[in-house]
Amino acid sequence: MTRCNDHDLGSHDARPWFPGPRRADVSVLPAPLLLVVVDTEEEFDWTAPFDRANTSVRTMASIGAFQTICDEFGVVPTYVIDQPIAAQPTGYELLARFHADGRANIGAHLHAWVTPPFDEAVNNHNSYQGHLPRALERAKLVHLTETIQSNLGVRCVVHKAGRYGFGPNTAGILDELGYRIDCSVSAAFDLRPYEGPDYQHFSNRPFWFGNGLLELPASGAFLGVAPFDLRRRLFAWAARPGLQRLRPKGILARLGLAERVLLSPEGYSFNDLARLVRAEVRRGERVLSLTLHSPSFVPGHTPYVRNDADLSAFLTVLRRLFGYFFGALGGRASTPFEVAELLRSPQHSSTP
Repeated sequence: MTRCNDHDLGSHDARPWFPGPRRADVSVLPAPLLLVVVDTEEEFDWTAPFDRANTSVRTMASIGAFQTICDEFGVVPTYVIDQPIAAQPTGYELLARFHADGRANIGAHLHAWVTPPFDEAVNNHNSYQGHLPRALERAKLVHLTETIQSNLGVRCVVHKAGRYGFGPNTAGILDELGYRIDCSVSAAFDLRPYEGPDYQHFSNRPFWFGNGLLELPASGAFLGVAPFDLRRRLFAWAARPGLQRLRPKGILARLGLAERVLLSPEGYSFNDLARLVRAEVRRGERVLSLTLHSPSFVPGHTPYVRNDADLSAFLTVLRRLFGYFFGALGGRASTPFEVAELLRSPQHSSTP
Protein backbone atom coordinates (compact mmCIF):
# COMPACT_ATOMS: atom_id res chain seq x y z
CA MET A 1 0.00 0.00 0.00
CA THR A 2 1.32 3.43 -0.88
CA ARG A 3 1.35 5.84 2.05
CA CYS A 4 -1.10 8.62 1.37
CA ASN A 5 -2.48 11.88 2.58
CA ASP A 6 -6.01 12.52 3.81
CA HIS A 7 -7.83 14.66 1.27
CA ASP A 8 -11.57 15.07 1.05
CA LEU A 9 -12.03 13.55 -2.40
CA GLY A 10 -15.54 12.24 -2.11
CA SER A 11 -17.58 9.57 -0.43
CA HIS A 12 -15.69 6.27 -0.27
CA ASP A 13 -16.42 5.55 3.40
CA ALA A 14 -16.09 1.78 3.65
CA ARG A 15 -18.24 1.32 6.75
CA PRO A 16 -21.53 0.59 4.91
CA TRP A 17 -19.78 -2.19 2.96
CA PHE A 18 -19.54 -4.34 6.10
CA PRO A 19 -23.19 -5.24 6.74
CA GLY A 20 -24.44 -5.67 10.29
CA PRO A 21 -21.09 -5.04 12.03
CA ARG A 22 -20.79 -6.40 15.58
CA ARG A 23 -17.75 -5.72 17.74
CA ALA A 24 -15.95 -8.82 18.91
CA ASP A 25 -15.63 -9.34 22.65
CA VAL A 26 -11.84 -9.34 23.02
CA SER A 27 -12.08 -9.80 26.79
CA VAL A 28 -12.19 -13.55 26.15
CA LEU A 29 -8.64 -13.50 24.77
CA PRO A 30 -5.90 -14.83 27.07
CA ALA A 31 -3.27 -12.17 26.23
CA PRO A 32 -2.45 -9.54 23.60
CA LEU A 33 -2.18 -11.46 20.33
CA LEU A 34 -0.04 -10.61 17.31
CA LEU A 35 -0.95 -11.71 13.79
CA VAL A 36 1.39 -11.47 10.82
CA VAL A 37 -0.21 -11.17 7.37
CA VAL A 38 2.08 -11.03 4.33
CA ASP A 39 0.82 -9.58 1.04
CA THR A 40 2.51 -12.21 -1.12
CA GLU A 41 2.68 -10.93 -4.66
CA GLU A 42 4.59 -10.34 -7.89
CA GLU A 43 7.24 -7.68 -8.31
CA PHE A 44 6.26 -4.44 -10.02
CA ASP A 45 7.25 -0.79 -10.07
CA TRP A 46 5.05 0.90 -7.50
CA THR A 47 5.43 4.26 -9.27
CA ALA A 48 4.48 2.99 -12.75
CA PRO A 49 1.04 2.28 -14.23
CA PHE A 50 -0.38 -1.18 -13.62
CA ASP A 51 0.61 -3.74 -16.26
CA ARG A 52 -0.74 -7.27 -16.78
CA ALA A 53 2.70 -8.32 -18.03
CA ASN A 54 4.26 -7.85 -14.57
CA THR A 55 4.01 -11.39 -13.21
CA SER A 56 7.58 -12.12 -12.10
CA VAL A 57 7.86 -13.79 -8.68
CA ARG A 58 11.64 -14.18 -8.44
CA THR A 59 11.73 -12.59 -5.00
CA MET A 60 9.96 -15.61 -3.54
CA ALA A 61 13.26 -17.50 -3.60
CA SER A 62 14.30 -15.25 -0.69
CA ILE A 63 11.19 -15.65 1.49
CA GLY A 64 13.02 -18.18 3.67
CA ALA A 65 14.91 -15.46 5.58
CA PHE A 66 11.63 -14.03 6.81
CA GLN A 67 10.18 -17.45 7.60
CA THR A 68 13.28 -18.24 9.66
CA ILE A 69 12.69 -15.16 11.83
CA CYS A 70 9.07 -16.20 12.30
CA ASP A 71 10.17 -19.72 13.26
CA GLU A 72 12.59 -18.31 15.86
CA PHE A 73 9.74 -16.49 17.63
CA GLY A 74 7.02 -19.10 17.15
CA VAL A 75 5.14 -16.92 14.67
CA VAL A 76 2.98 -18.69 12.08
CA PRO A 77 2.49 -16.07 9.35
CA THR A 78 -0.45 -15.99 7.00
CA TYR A 79 0.71 -15.58 3.42
CA VAL A 80 -2.17 -14.10 1.45
CA ILE A 81 -1.16 -14.93 -2.11
CA ASP A 82 -2.22 -13.52 -5.45
CA GLN A 83 -2.57 -15.09 -8.90
CA PRO A 84 1.06 -14.81 -10.12
CA ILE A 85 2.25 -16.45 -6.88
CA ALA A 86 -0.40 -19.18 -6.95
CA ALA A 87 0.08 -20.00 -10.64
CA GLN A 88 3.87 -20.38 -10.78
CA PRO A 89 5.95 -23.03 -8.96
CA THR A 90 8.61 -20.40 -8.23
CA GLY A 91 5.94 -18.50 -6.37
CA TYR A 92 4.23 -21.22 -4.39
CA GLU A 93 6.60 -24.16 -3.83
CA LEU A 94 8.27 -22.81 -0.67
CA LEU A 95 4.92 -21.65 0.70
CA ALA A 96 3.39 -25.07 0.13
CA ARG A 97 6.27 -26.60 2.10
CA PHE A 98 5.89 -24.10 4.96
CA HIS A 99 2.15 -24.82 5.07
CA ALA A 100 2.64 -28.60 5.04
CA ASP A 101 5.07 -28.27 7.95
CA GLY A 102 2.56 -26.23 9.99
CA ARG A 103 4.81 -23.17 9.84
CA ALA A 104 2.49 -20.96 7.79
CA ASN A 105 -1.09 -20.44 6.68
CA ILE A 106 -2.34 -19.54 3.22
CA GLY A 107 -5.00 -17.01 2.21
CA ALA A 108 -6.11 -15.22 -0.96
CA HIS A 109 -5.03 -11.75 -2.09
CA LEU A 110 -6.69 -10.49 -5.26
CA HIS A 111 -4.67 -8.29 -7.60
CA ALA A 112 -7.39 -7.73 -10.16
CA TRP A 113 -5.15 -6.56 -13.01
CA VAL A 114 -3.21 -9.86 -13.15
CA THR A 115 -6.10 -12.23 -12.39
CA PRO A 116 -8.37 -13.66 -15.13
CA PRO A 117 -10.88 -13.06 -16.54
CA PHE A 118 -9.37 -9.96 -18.13
CA ASP A 119 -12.56 -8.13 -19.00
CA GLU A 120 -11.73 -4.70 -17.55
CA ALA A 121 -9.43 -1.86 -18.57
CA VAL A 122 -6.15 -1.76 -16.67
CA ASN A 123 -6.04 1.45 -14.69
CA ASN A 124 -5.82 2.71 -11.13
CA HIS A 125 -9.57 2.71 -10.54
CA ASN A 126 -9.95 -0.93 -11.59
CA SER A 127 -6.96 -2.03 -9.51
CA TYR A 128 -9.34 -2.04 -6.54
CA GLN A 129 -11.45 -5.18 -6.81
CA GLY A 130 -14.34 -3.46 -5.07
CA HIS A 131 -14.73 -1.05 -8.00
CA LEU A 132 -15.34 -3.87 -10.48
CA PRO A 133 -18.81 -5.07 -11.48
CA ARG A 134 -19.99 -7.74 -9.06
CA ALA A 135 -19.86 -10.57 -11.59
CA LEU A 136 -16.30 -9.73 -12.59
CA GLU A 137 -15.04 -9.35 -9.02
CA ARG A 138 -16.59 -12.71 -8.20
CA ALA A 139 -15.17 -14.42 -11.29
CA LYS A 140 -11.66 -13.20 -10.48
CA LEU A 141 -11.88 -14.37 -6.88
CA VAL A 142 -13.24 -17.75 -8.02
CA HIS A 143 -10.29 -18.11 -10.41
CA LEU A 144 -7.76 -17.23 -7.70
CA THR A 145 -9.43 -19.50 -5.13
CA GLU A 146 -9.41 -22.45 -7.51
CA THR A 147 -5.80 -21.84 -8.57
CA ILE A 148 -4.66 -21.88 -4.94
CA GLN A 149 -6.61 -25.05 -4.24
CA SER A 150 -5.25 -26.76 -7.35
CA ASN A 151 -1.59 -25.88 -6.83
CA LEU A 152 -1.26 -25.71 -3.04
CA GLY A 153 -4.06 -27.99 -1.91
CA VAL A 154 -5.59 -25.26 0.26
CA ARG A 155 -9.22 -24.16 0.14
CA CYS A 156 -8.82 -20.58 1.33
CA VAL A 157 -11.08 -19.10 3.99
CA VAL A 158 -8.89 -16.00 4.64
CA HIS A 159 -9.12 -13.07 2.22
CA LYS A 160 -7.35 -9.75 1.91
CA ALA A 161 -8.30 -7.43 -0.91
CA GLY A 162 -5.41 -6.22 -3.01
CA ARG A 163 -4.64 -2.57 -2.22
CA TYR A 164 -7.15 -2.90 0.65
CA GLY A 165 -9.82 -2.56 -2.04
CA PHE A 166 -12.89 -3.97 -0.30
CA GLY A 167 -16.07 -2.84 -2.02
CA PRO A 168 -19.86 -2.87 -1.77
CA ASN A 169 -20.17 -6.40 -3.22
CA THR A 170 -17.15 -8.01 -1.57
CA ALA A 171 -18.86 -9.22 1.61
CA GLY A 172 -21.55 -11.09 -0.29
CA ILE A 173 -19.01 -12.66 -2.65
CA LEU A 174 -16.83 -13.83 0.24
CA ASP A 175 -19.83 -15.44 1.91
CA GLU A 176 -20.87 -17.22 -1.29
CA LEU A 177 -17.38 -18.64 -1.82
CA GLY A 178 -16.98 -19.91 1.74
CA TYR A 179 -14.53 -17.33 3.06
CA ARG A 180 -14.85 -16.73 6.80
CA ILE A 181 -12.14 -14.18 7.64
CA ASP A 182 -11.25 -10.89 5.96
CA CYS A 183 -8.15 -8.74 6.53
CA SER A 184 -8.86 -5.90 4.07
CA VAL A 185 -9.36 -2.98 6.49
CA SER A 186 -6.34 -0.74 7.08
CA ALA A 187 -7.35 0.91 10.34
CA ALA A 188 -6.94 4.71 10.50
CA PHE A 189 -5.93 5.03 6.83
CA ASP A 190 -7.78 6.97 4.15
CA LEU A 191 -7.05 5.73 0.62
CA ARG A 192 -9.36 8.16 -1.17
CA PRO A 193 -6.45 10.10 -2.71
CA TYR A 194 -5.74 6.95 -4.72
CA GLU A 195 -9.43 6.18 -5.43
CA GLY A 196 -9.53 3.60 -2.64
CA PRO A 197 -11.67 3.17 0.49
CA ASP A 198 -11.68 5.40 3.55
CA TYR A 199 -10.82 3.40 6.68
CA GLN A 200 -9.86 6.31 8.92
CA HIS A 201 -12.84 5.76 11.23
CA PHE A 202 -12.06 2.06 11.82
CA SER A 203 -10.26 0.93 14.95
CA ASN A 204 -8.06 -2.15 15.38
CA ARG A 205 -10.87 -4.05 17.12
CA PRO A 206 -11.94 -7.23 15.28
CA PHE A 207 -15.60 -7.28 14.30
CA TRP A 208 -18.13 -9.68 12.87
CA PHE A 209 -20.19 -8.73 9.85
CA GLY A 210 -22.56 -10.26 7.37
CA ASN A 211 -23.23 -13.96 7.76
CA GLY A 212 -20.58 -14.71 10.39
CA LEU A 213 -17.56 -13.17 8.64
CA LEU A 214 -14.78 -11.89 10.90
CA GLU A 215 -12.80 -8.76 10.07
CA LEU A 216 -9.22 -8.59 11.37
CA PRO A 217 -7.92 -5.12 10.41
CA ALA A 218 -4.32 -4.35 9.60
CA SER A 219 -3.37 -2.39 12.70
CA GLY A 220 -2.91 1.34 12.52
CA ALA A 221 -3.74 4.28 14.75
CA PHE A 222 -3.44 7.98 15.34
CA LEU A 223 -0.98 8.44 18.20
CA GLY A 224 -0.19 11.48 20.34
CA VAL A 225 -1.10 13.36 23.49
CA ALA A 226 -4.04 15.16 21.89
CA PRO A 227 -7.50 13.71 22.68
CA PHE A 228 -8.25 10.64 20.57
CA ASP A 229 -10.63 12.14 17.99
CA LEU A 230 -8.66 15.37 17.81
CA ARG A 231 -5.57 13.41 16.63
CA ARG A 232 -7.36 12.29 13.49
CA ARG A 233 -8.64 15.77 12.76
CA LEU A 234 -5.22 17.34 13.35
CA PHE A 235 -3.61 14.81 11.04
CA ALA A 236 -6.22 15.44 8.34
CA TRP A 237 -5.60 19.19 8.63
CA ALA A 238 -1.84 18.70 8.40
CA ALA A 239 -2.22 16.56 5.27
CA ARG A 240 -3.86 19.32 3.23
CA PRO A 241 -1.91 19.82 -0.01
CA GLY A 242 -1.46 23.56 0.46
CA LEU A 243 0.34 23.10 3.75
CA GLN A 244 2.93 20.51 2.72
CA ARG A 245 5.79 22.98 2.18
CA LEU A 246 5.53 23.74 5.92
CA ARG A 247 5.79 20.01 6.81
CA PRO A 248 2.97 20.22 9.38
CA LYS A 249 2.75 16.45 9.88
CA GLY A 250 6.37 16.37 10.98
CA ILE A 251 5.78 19.26 13.33
CA LEU A 252 2.78 17.54 14.92
CA ALA A 253 4.78 14.34 15.33
CA ARG A 254 7.78 16.10 16.89
CA LEU A 255 5.46 17.89 19.32
CA GLY A 256 3.88 14.53 20.20
CA LEU A 257 0.40 15.82 19.34
CA ALA A 258 -0.67 13.56 16.48
CA GLU A 259 0.79 11.12 13.98
CA ARG A 260 -0.45 8.07 12.13
CA VAL A 261 1.38 4.74 12.30
CA LEU A 262 0.74 1.47 10.50
CA LEU A 263 1.93 -1.74 12.16
CA SER A 264 4.47 -2.52 9.47
CA PRO A 265 8.25 -2.46 9.14
CA GLU A 266 7.74 -0.74 5.78
CA GLY A 267 8.41 2.92 6.37
CA TYR A 268 8.26 2.75 10.18
CA SER A 269 10.98 2.32 12.78
CA PHE A 270 11.00 -0.03 15.73
CA ASN A 271 10.26 2.92 18.02
CA ASP A 272 7.21 3.82 15.92
CA LEU A 273 5.88 0.27 16.11
CA ALA A 274 6.64 -0.11 19.82
CA ARG A 275 4.71 3.08 20.58
CA LEU A 276 1.79 1.84 18.49
CA VAL A 277 1.48 -1.60 20.08
CA ARG A 278 2.06 -0.22 23.58
CA ALA A 279 -0.64 2.43 23.15
CA GLU A 280 -3.15 -0.01 21.68
CA VAL A 281 -2.59 -2.63 24.38
CA ARG A 282 -3.06 0.06 27.02
CA ARG A 283 -6.34 1.05 25.32
CA GLY A 284 -7.54 -2.52 25.74
CA GLU A 285 -6.96 -3.86 22.23
CA ARG A 286 -6.06 -7.56 22.32
CA VAL A 287 -5.53 -8.35 18.63
CA LEU A 288 -2.90 -6.54 16.58
CA SER A 289 -2.04 -7.41 12.99
CA LEU A 290 1.28 -6.65 11.31
CA THR A 291 1.35 -6.27 7.54
CA LEU A 292 4.13 -6.25 4.93
CA HIS A 293 4.80 -7.16 1.29
CA SER A 294 6.83 -10.16 0.12
CA PRO A 295 8.91 -8.22 -2.47
CA SER A 296 10.40 -6.20 0.40
CA PHE A 297 12.60 -9.18 1.24
CA VAL A 298 14.76 -8.45 -1.81
CA PRO A 299 16.34 -4.99 -2.22
CA GLY A 300 15.07 -2.82 -5.04
CA HIS A 301 11.47 -4.01 -5.33
CA THR A 302 9.63 -1.73 -2.89
CA PRO A 303 10.32 1.84 -1.72
CA TYR A 304 11.11 0.54 1.77
CA VAL A 305 14.04 -1.77 0.98
CA ARG A 306 16.30 -0.23 -1.65
CA ASN A 307 19.63 -1.83 -0.76
CA ASP A 308 21.28 -4.39 1.52
CA ALA A 309 21.54 -1.93 4.41
CA ASP A 310 17.78 -1.29 4.21
CA LEU A 311 17.11 -5.03 4.20
CA SER A 312 19.26 -5.58 7.29
CA ALA A 313 17.47 -2.76 9.11
CA PHE A 314 14.09 -4.10 7.95
CA LEU A 315 14.76 -7.57 9.38
CA THR A 316 16.13 -6.05 12.59
CA VAL A 317 12.89 -4.10 13.08
CA LEU A 318 10.93 -7.33 12.79
CA ARG A 319 13.12 -9.15 15.31
CA ARG A 320 13.00 -6.27 17.79
CA LEU A 321 9.23 -5.92 17.47
CA PHE A 322 8.64 -9.64 18.04
CA GLY A 323 10.94 -9.59 21.06
CA TYR A 324 9.22 -6.55 22.51
CA PHE A 325 5.67 -7.78 21.95
CA PHE A 326 6.30 -11.27 23.30
CA GLY A 327 8.55 -10.04 26.11
CA ALA A 328 7.83 -6.61 27.56
CA LEU A 329 4.13 -6.62 26.59
CA GLY A 330 3.48 -10.22 27.61
CA GLY A 331 1.85 -10.97 24.28
CA ARG A 332 1.97 -14.07 22.14
CA ALA A 333 1.77 -15.06 18.52
CA SER A 334 -1.53 -16.13 17.01
CA THR A 335 -3.21 -16.72 13.66
CA PRO A 336 -6.48 -15.56 12.09
CA PHE A 337 -7.87 -19.07 12.58
CA GLU A 338 -7.09 -19.17 16.30
CA VAL A 339 -8.48 -15.67 16.87
CA ALA A 340 -11.71 -16.58 15.07
CA GLU A 341 -12.10 -19.66 17.25
CA LEU A 342 -11.39 -17.77 20.48
CA LEU A 343 -13.87 -15.04 19.58
CA ARG A 344 -16.78 -17.36 18.91
CA SER A 345 -18.30 -16.34 22.21
CA PRO A 346 -21.26 -13.93 22.58
CA GLN A 347 -20.68 -10.90 20.38
CA HIS A 348 -21.36 -7.26 21.17
CA SER A 349 -23.86 -5.49 18.94
CA SER A 350 -22.20 -2.17 18.15
CA THR A 351 -20.55 -0.65 15.10
CA PRO A 352 -16.78 -0.87 14.66
